[in-house]
Amino acid sequence: MNGGDLALERARARLLDPAGLDEAAISRALGHLAGGGADLADLFFETTSLRTWRLEGGRVTNGGFSMRQGVGARAAHGGHVSFAHSADMREGALQDTVRAVRALARDGDRAAHPQGIALNRHADRHNLYPVIDAVAVEDATAWIALLERIDQIAHAHDPRIVRIDANVRAQDTTVLVANADGLLAGDVRPMTILAVMVVAEADGRRARGQAGLGRRAGLSGFDAASVETMVAAAVRMALQNLDAIPAPVGEMPVVLGPGYPGVLFHEAVGHGLEGDHHRKHLSAFDGKVGERIAAPGVTVIDDGGIAGRLGSLGIDDEGAAPDRTILVEDGVLTGLMQDRLNAGLMNARSTGNGRRQSYAHLPMPRMTNTFLANGQADPADIIASIDRGIYATEFDGGQVDIVTGRFNFTTIEAWLVEKGKLIAPVRGATLIGVGHEALRHISMVGNDLAFDTGMATCGKQGQTLSVSVGQPTLRIDRMMVGGQAG
Repeated sequence: MNGGDLALERARARLLDPAGLDEAAISRALGHLAGGGADLADLFFETTSLRTWRLEGGRVTNGGFSMRQGVGARAAHGGHVSFAHSADMREGALQDTVRAVRALARDGDRAAHPQGIALNRHADRHNLYPVIDAVAVEDATAWIALLERIDQIAHAHDPRIVRIDANVRAQDTTVLVANADGLLAGDVRPMTILAVMVVAEADGRRARGQAGLGRRAGLSGFDAASVETMVAAAVRMALQNLDAIPAPVGEMPVVLGPGYPGVLFHEAVGHGLEGDHHRKHLSAFDGKVGERIAAPGVTVIDDGGIAGRLGSLGIDDEGAAPDRTILVEDGVLTGLMQDRLNAGLMNARSTGNGRRQSYAHLPMPRMTNTFLANGQADPADIIASIDRGIYATEFDGGQVDIVTGRFNFTTIEAWLVEKGKLIAPVRGATLIGVGHEALRHISMVGNDLAFDTGMATCGKQGQTLSVSVGQPTLRIDRMMVGGQAG
């Protein structure tokens, strides 16, 4: 049995069997849902289990378990979408949910498909992660031992480490998608995320460092070496920040390190390349497909089929395998990320970017793994090219306005660069700019593409999802840097 068949069978067992549903019941529900001439109609079944443990100040203080399950029903007539959801997936409740959608669509008296919808088309999919239950453990012993080991490793690194907080979150999500085109597809999505925050203290000063790891796996996905590397990264950041000087202020060149700094372009550029923002004319890049929006050598890609990334999916939440979509190629805007609804309304095709937070949310075009592709410059040469500026390697948060492209991001790890040398770590550096302007000011792109370590999340219209971001080292010739005086 291949991965797609196994995932579908597991989805049937976890979602349909406990609710007493079979494919005939789904077929009847879809026939009613798609009646009245709906352009698009689908059902999304989901069950998610979440288990957490937390270490605070050297002790594992709490653990928790939660679960959600339900079904969302959607029908679209042109740009008008009707949606209802229910935590009860039994056939009577499913039919009630479908009737609610028909009532919202105001087509309740129009004909349904009397024979239902034949479910005879299974999805193409990416086989990227194991079909396992990451949450199913007999007890918490192994997880607690892992957190206690993190505490020991951090303290052993340096006596200036005075506090360690850590947490682990194991999640198992199973989904089943059925639509009026006859598609039936399932996916089983394991995920475990481990995070640590440390505080260092010396001479009355305090500083923090943080790091994390995310895997499409269970506890077995975290070997001793990767955990030790994670803790060492957090400790290094905290100790460096003890000696940080105030960040300089003003317009200057900025070098962004590889990996997580790609979040700046995820936010400032990526959201503006999602199809719904273009359809509604809300994007700063509206109407610019085919035009140069970035410097030569800048290529931006969204790819939901990269093994090992939290943004990757076997199928998206509409049942399609995510594409490798080239958004910007050598500086020219070439593509957008699309779900089924916006693709249909824009006379385009879905790129497999239809994502939703849960069964109780509507899908929309969302990023998966979004990154700037490799260039040819040596990273050392990029830093050496800076007369005076900032080298930023980790961000703590930021904001962006999709319409204008304006953004600001606060660094948690950054360095002052003078005459091509890293002079000292800086604190309080905020990078301020406009996404499309920053793209045009990129002058050097490194050859050291890296992704985040599995901690990136993305928010849009109140929905939060795991994604992945990445980039090589790159130089932006002009950017405003805000900081702390004195």
